[in-house]
Amino acid sequence: MIRAVDLHVHLPLPEWLQGSMGPYLENAARYFRASVHEKTADELAVEYAQEQVFGILLAWDAQTSTHRPPLPNDLVSAIVRKHPKRFAFFASVDPWKGPAAVAELDRAVRELGAVGAKFHPSMQDFYPSDERHFDLWAKAAELGIPCLFHTGTSGIGAGVPGGQGIKLDPARPIHLDVVAARFPELRIIAAHFGWPWHLELIAIALHKTNVFIELSGWSPRYYPQELTREIGGRLQDRTLFGSDYPFIKPARVLDEIDDLALKPEAKVKILRENAAKLLKLEL
Repeated sequence: MIRAVDLHVHLPLPEWLQGSMGPYLENAARYFRASVHEKTADELAVEYAQEQVFGILLAWDAQTSTHRPPLPNDLVSAIVRKHPKRFAFFASVDPWKGPAAVAELDRAVRELGAVGAKFHPSMQDFYPSDERHFDLWAKAAELGIPCLFHTGTSGIGAGVPGGQGIKLDPARPIHLDVVAARFPELRIIAAHFGWPWHLELIAIALHKTNVFIELSGWSPRYYPQELTREIGGRLQDRTLFGSDYPFIKPARVLDEIDDLALKPEAKVKILRENAAKLLKLEL
């Protein structure tokens, strides 16, 4: 029995930790007070099986802005093919690669089996509301996949002068409001619930039913009161569980969610049912 679907799993492979992250890893781990160790995909699959959690693996391509190598869609797809009962994946494309990014998104879904796409406006240094990137949102809508966007502050670059050059403003939830309005058929997932602009995100989600809230990157005991109230009430059908592995493990988040004052039916939706419905997962 799968007890939860984790929408936010970064692969602890050397290709991501030392390749894509590289100089950003140390500060991020310090921000999360996490000890991050390399693991093989097989070891990760065993860990998620033991926790009875189905994981959504995230590819990564911020090459233009960071000059770091991507974690390729092909590599992540191969892991999913090996462990289809344990994982699915969200593709990543670099918005600044223009038509090539659109073509790669199409290929990742049609040929590699991606069930969504992940974007990081701060790390990829772009604004989702910038019309130069609208072809990506049109393609995602055509393909029928959701787009997961990092929103809010960033543990990457945190705690150092200049934040390693990473800007927070591109990840403000308000920049997704334009996308949600222009592409009503596109399902938009806002990761990390947009803190410190969580009220902004809640307002958008209450206004536009194609916007979902994802909870990764936070210990539930630190959820803002306004967030806890809404995810247990008006937004319980559009809230999704996530951990932010390897910085935060799903077991910790699941234990703390049990302590939240949420009705049992709301918890089941948040942990499992909403993601299964959104991503058409057979769990």
